[in-house]
Amino acid sequence: MTFEAVIGLEVHAQLRTHSKMFCGCGTEFGRPPNTQTCPVCLGLPGSLPVINKRAVEMAIRTGLALNCSIRSASVFARKNYFYPDLPKGYQISQYEEPICEEGWIDLAINGTTKRVRIRRAHLEEDAGKNIHVKDSSQSFVDLNRAGTPLLEIVTEPDMRSAEEVVVYLKSLRDVLVYLDVCDGNMEQGSLRCEPNISLRPAGSDTFGTKVELKNINSFKFVKDAVDYEIQRQTKVLTEGGTVHQETRLWNLDLGKTAVMRSKEEAHDYRYFPDPDLVPLSISDEWIDTLRGTLQELPQARQRRFMTEYGLPEYDAGVLTSSRGLAEYFESCVQRFAEPKTISNFIMGELLRELNQAGTTVESSPVSPERLVELLQFVHDGTISLKAAKDIFPELYAGEKSAAQLVEEKGLQQVSDEGALEKLVQEALEKNPTQVAQYRGGKEAVLGFFVGQVMKASSGKANPKKVNDLLKRALSSD
Repeated sequence: MTFEAVIGLEVHAQLRTHSKMFCGCGTEFGRPPNTQTCPVCLGLPGSLPVINKRAVEMAIRTGLALNCSIRSASVFARKNYFYPDLPKGYQISQYEEPICEEGWIDLAINGTTKRVRIRRAHLEEDAGKNIHVKDSSQSFVDLNRAGTPLLEIVTEPDMRSAEEVVVYLKSLRDVLVYLDVCDGNMEQGSLRCEPNISLRPAGSDTFGTKVELKNINSFKFVKDAVDYEIQRQTKVLTEGGTVHQETRLWNLDLGKTAVMRSKEEAHDYRYFPDPDLVPLSISDEWIDTLRGTLQELPQARQRRFMTEYGLPEYDAGVLTSSRGLAEYFESCVQRFAEPKTISNFIMGELLRELNQAGTTVESSPVSPERLVELLQFVHDGTISLKAAKDIFPELYAGEKSAAQLVEEKGLQQVSDEGALEKLVQEALEKNPTQVAQYRGGKEAVLGFFVGQVMKASSGKANPKKVNDLLKRALSSD
């Protein structure tokens, strides 16, 4: 029997607020354990939560970007469970009345568009972190993260493969980063995902038994974990076994999933409205105001780059993968109207240097002005493209301008026609056999002559002018 995978995704995005969801403690990553806590996030008796307005605004903006409806009234609930990193014994979340619901996001997959529906996006607080000491019976609890605001975004079970899951996750991350509501750093836990996977006979409309994979924090691990779980469930069903509803962890070392616990249902958490928090009231005016703050989103910007600048789909996708990179590109185009030339240099030379340095374009020492100065030299024929690529690492690493580097290294191309004609004539006189071959129809020999002239000029001859002069000389008697 052939089986079809049915996959939904829960994504927890840490919101980029300076303070926690219900108190004034900071949210900075990497601070010493338990230094960003107070009676509220420690769950001490008598402490009362206060809703972070900035987190609510970020949730609304995200919901609008994901085509969701925004509830005029939403309610915070208590989700009850007991674990050492949850000091109150419950998590403040939303259940029956989430802030955002019934949205969608379109994905470009293999030349087609696939719509993934968003069931809900709701606000909640994060738990702390348990730290287990290897080869020891000791464990510690760091509550710095307890109370950090999260937006949990839940899809309908609309995905059918690990590839679709990765495309969705990357697309969602791009939206969140563009909106500046989440930094998207999966390694630090700012973006965590939990796929829910079931299998059913191909062509069936009935859902199978769902298995949840918990807290995966990289695109590669998501793909590997989902692929493995599909294979595991297929094997179980093919051999006549039963897939059990459970939560599993991805074991990176073994490359397989392992049982964590049996899967809880909503009633296991005993949700009820939090008596310390009044319902959240959201006016149409507030929603309209926030709608007006939305940036141009990645997919729309990619389409515009293709139509306005004539870029290929691949180029436009790379350049709009982050807001900073898209803005850098457009800043360059405003100064130098050669979009494809700029695109090639950014995707090749600039991104290579940024990746090697482990930084982003916002921290690039080469500003759009400095890059354009270099490309203008190539466009004017002052230096060759190869020379520009050769000196770019020095431009990136130092404070010298492109003009200074070109002057110091003597990279100026020879463009004077008189000087070039002399070199061309010498090349033809020294190679009569190749001249006869070219005039006999073997046009590929032209590259040989270009190489001879470039060699004679120590690589400084303007290649375009050399080509033109050679064609002119070879076509005459």
